[in-house]
Amino acid sequence: MGAAVLCASFMSFGVKRRWFALGAALQLAVRMYSRAIAIIGGFLVLASGAGEVYRQKPRTRSLQSTGQVFLGIYLICVVYSLQHSQEDRMAYLNHVPGGELTLQLLFVLYGVLALSFLSGYYIRLAAQILATLLPLVVLFIDGNIGYWHHTRRVEFWNQMKLIGHNVGIFGAVLILATDG
Repeated sequence: MGAAVLCASFMSFGVKRRWFALGAALQLAVRMYSRAIAIIGGFLVLASGAGEVYRQKPRTRSLQSTGQVFLGIYLICVVYSLQHSQEDRMAYLNHVPGGELTLQLLFVLYGVLALSFLSGYYIRLAAQILATLLPLVVLFIDGNIGYWHHTRRVEFWNQMKLIGHNVGIFGAVLILATDG
């Protein structure tokens, strides 16, 4: 939020207007569309035939790899948000024990998982780690309705939408984690 106000202020004063408009657009895209990209990636993984116990047709590797890239893009957006979004940083710092050290470890972990999803190597292991981590994030950070509604003034149904997106991402990662 602070970055958006800063970008808007500089744009109104005419200081490097195009650059600050690009920065504001990037932050808005990361906040709004990263989970939607991950949901699309999850559907692509599902459409590829991953997770089917009795496959009638061979798996479509191009759909699965495209879905994995979309999930990797989502993880890069999470890494960006952990470093540059004050709201996300404070949410993690207020709800995760260990403070700044744990936040930096999560930053590195999300970054390594993003590289795994983008490169296509160690997908099953990365998906298993993410399938362990995501329910904790949904439960303790995104699921704390009182914190988001009363402290951060996020509307109830917007928070429910974010939780629903995270559950969908968890489903896609669970398919990748259990697919043989």
